[in-house]
Amino acid sequence: MNHQYVERVVDLTHPEKNVIYNMTNEEARELLKLGNAEAVREIDGQFSLVSVEGKTIRLTRSIGRPLRYFIAKLSAGPCLVVAERIDTIYNYLKQEGLDDQFMPYYTRMVPAHYVTTIELLGCPDPNPTYKRFFTPKRNKFTNDNPAKLGEIYIAKVYEEIKKWLMHEAKSGPVGVSFSAGIDSGSVFLLTYHALRELGESPSRLKAFTLSVGNEGEDLQQARQFLDALGLGIFLEPIQVAKEDLDWKKAIEVVEDYKPLDIQAATMNFALLQGIRNRYPEWKYLLDGDGGDENLKDYPIEENPELTIRSVLNNLMLYQEGWGVESIKHSLTYSGGLSRGYMRTYAPAELMDFRSFSPYTLPNVIEIAEGFPFIEMTDWDHDKLYNMKGEIVSAGVKAITGLEMPVFPKKRFQHGAGNQETFKNSFPASDLEYRKAFNKIYG
Repeated sequence: MNHQYVERVVDLTHPEKNVIYNMTNEEARELLKLGNAEAVREIDGQFSLVSVEGKTIRLTRSIGRPLRYFIAKLSAGPCLVVAERIDTIYNYLKQEGLDDQFMPYYTRMVPAHYVTTIELLGCPDPNPTYKRFFTPKRNKFTNDNPAKLGEIYIAKVYEEIKKWLMHEAKSGPVGVSFSAGIDSGSVFLLTYHALRELGESPSRLKAFTLSVGNEGEDLQQARQFLDALGLGIFLEPIQVAKEDLDWKKAIEVVEDYKPLDIQAATMNFALLQGIRNRYPEWKYLLDGDGGDENLKDYPIEENPELTIRSVLNNLMLYQEGWGVESIKHSLTYSGGLSRGYMRTYAPAELMDFRSFSPYTLPNVIEIAEGFPFIEMTDWDHDKLYNMKGEIVSAGVKAITGLEMPVFPKKRFQHGAGNQETFKNSFPASDLEYRKAFNKIYG
């Protein structure tokens, strides 16, 4: 009797959705197959990749492309199912009569910026191993000229937007999810400048701003931003009713239950649904997600787990969470924006948009991580929060010549409607989000 296990890998990913500029998907997979994490850093773009070599499976991704896996047990051996989403894995297992093995918390998210290696050896399978492919050097810049830092940072953001326009969004209209905050504002102005520099008509561009019940501050802010630059013609409000906000639907789409991410996803879903209803054929969208993470612009006081020392001392804390070797690292969900980007990615995918944020790319994150944050802030919260506006606006001015208006920070879910709308649209208890998620698979 042959007792040798037979491994099986089911790849349900969509490599055609990768945006890789310097090689083909197959060439990128071959680099991954080598197992050399440093080689994976050579892949320029946003991607999720799977390579199979016998019993050795390697998985990797950038922030902008999700990747999950689940190991099912068959009598002949293990079956590794790889997909972008939890429900894709579940539907496959159900089709194969294996859904009795499924629990959503048994799925695993591949952490961004690592090569995850799985050996399908039988029962029990060993834990995956992780090797970084992206380790930006910290504090490589000096603090003698913040405006110069802004120019270096935004020049890289601009370069990535231009590449995306030249290689991905070659034709057709381009929209920006636009709250007129620092991130979406910079993305809009850089895209506008890039279209002109590339000889394209800026009329391809629109700034889509969500307004819930015509009561949010974002629409007023967006008008003020664009009018100050003589660009008001590009603004297109997307007005939705309060009843269009469905946080339970957002949980199904994002496949998560973290309140802040679900709140943002609820607003994003309403915005994208409004765009899709108005423009059935619209394809390309940009956003500024990741800009807060790069320049560490979150209110530390709102998170009891964080101090300014933990934020400034830990490499890419907001992008990756506490790290794969940490007790706090979630295998089911990874950490930081590696986990949270589903709030942006999943609604866009569901409605057949091709979305892109230059701030999520390693080439851009690498510049930001090189800033001497400690030297620039001297551990002062207010200096940290003010730094982003100063750096980004200076960079936008250097690249485009435009004076970008800078407004006080507020979250998407707070600016799109008023406080009463927010209070009535979302649960008061964090536990309600998790309960709604658990009900999906009953």
